[in-house]
Amino acid sequence: MGSSSFAHQLAVKSALPRMSVGMADSVNVGFLAPLSGRVESWGQPGLNGCRIWEDWLNRAGGLLLGGRRYPVRICPYDCGYDPERALLGAKHLVHQEGVKFLMMLGGDTFTPVRGFVTDNKVLTSTLLPSDLSPDTPYLIAPSELHPIYNVTGVEWLSQTRPELKTVAICSQMDELGRPSLATYRAAFKASGIGIVHEVQYDPDDTDPAPIVQPMLDAKPDILCWSTSYTPMVHAMTEYAHAQGYDGQIISCTLDGYERLVARTSVDFMEGVTFQFPDFDDPLLREKAFFFNQPKAFYEEYSRRFPGTWSSVSWEYAAILDIWHAAVEKAGNVQSLSVMAAMKQLGHVTHAFGSAHWWGDEFFGISNALVGDWPVVTIRQGKARIAEFRSISDWMMRHGTVLKREMSDLGQMWHQRLPPSNRPSRAQRHGADG
Repeated sequence: MGSSSFAHQLAVKSALPRMSVGMADSVNVGFLAPLSGRVESWGQPGLNGCRIWEDWLNRAGGLLLGGRRYPVRICPYDCGYDPERALLGAKHLVHQEGVKFLMMLGGDTFTPVRGFVTDNKVLTSTLLPSDLSPDTPYLIAPSELHPIYNVTGVEWLSQTRPELKTVAICSQMDELGRPSLATYRAAFKASGIGIVHEVQYDPDDTDPAPIVQPMLDAKPDILCWSTSYTPMVHAMTEYAHAQGYDGQIISCTLDGYERLVARTSVDFMEGVTFQFPDFDDPLLREKAFFFNQPKAFYEEYSRRFPGTWSSVSWEYAAILDIWHAAVEKAGNVQSLSVMAAMKQLGHVTHAFGSAHWWGDEFFGISNALVGDWPVVTIRQGKARIAEFRSISDWMMRHGTVLKREMSDLGQMWHQRLPPSNRPSRAQRHGADG
């Protein structure tokens, strides 16, 4: 849990006598995410990255517990981003596979699982901190602060291209889209960029024309796709290109951007801004984070799983790295002990540097890691990090704006709890400060 990365630990261990795994039993980790369907790009690539992590750890001897080493086994379950399948998957992984840690994408698929993992005290991770609440004491968001990190891209864009004055925004209305829409609203307002049109669409919509054409008709300087699913990001971008749009585009993710470059043009995609880098980026060489060799991970991933790199290819593996360090620090795999080990130092090295546990104000519990996040742009057809920006600094200056927008869309933690679990008004005001 200190500054030593997993890769550094492996290097040190390789120079020491290995302790034999010596046990037939493995420590099982559940991977409950969409491995098919419209959200597949936020599930399957993450499992691919976990396979690399799993192989690296087990080749180094496995997980050290009580002086013995155990192999780690990743147990996947495809929930297809379907809530009912997610609950079936959680029960299968916990009761049949005996997983000690459960990783999820979160959002709509976490809602039905919330009570089960809490009642069974299953340490669970999500990529969506908006899942957090005081009702979820065993849920952590240690990899990404979606969608709050999106403020960094908007602020960077407003400062580097001050001539951009207006934006049209769209977002699907689900547990991924609503908090993203609220965040982009807040970020544009904080930067003084006027919102000239907004489209809220059904997550099952596949036709980009009714979404994008009204946005184009408003003649904005910026088109914002929020956290739309990858197929829609591609469809909307290609539609805008076909209609002759030549302005700025910003999106949370841009998975498979190479395909968009090929189907539109290098010039059209130049300057498109989003939040997830390729791991061969030169600026990552200066970052001491969990792999300490991001380019090597990216190259192995590209070799083993060609053409599948996405925004989540590394995120679940980053979570595993934090969990692994906490387990060895705690000396056991019990949820409370592992969480205590995670929290003990206060600051943790996450993917892009030092981070600290945060969240009481927005989630009612400090189970999310917050730190710096990269702003990424397309340059001559290749994704490149433009700058790292502090989420915490933005929150200190504009947190009240974000809270207001989250409240307007019902995304504050006390608004998302089931009615029977919601706090009183006095309790809520105390938590919100």
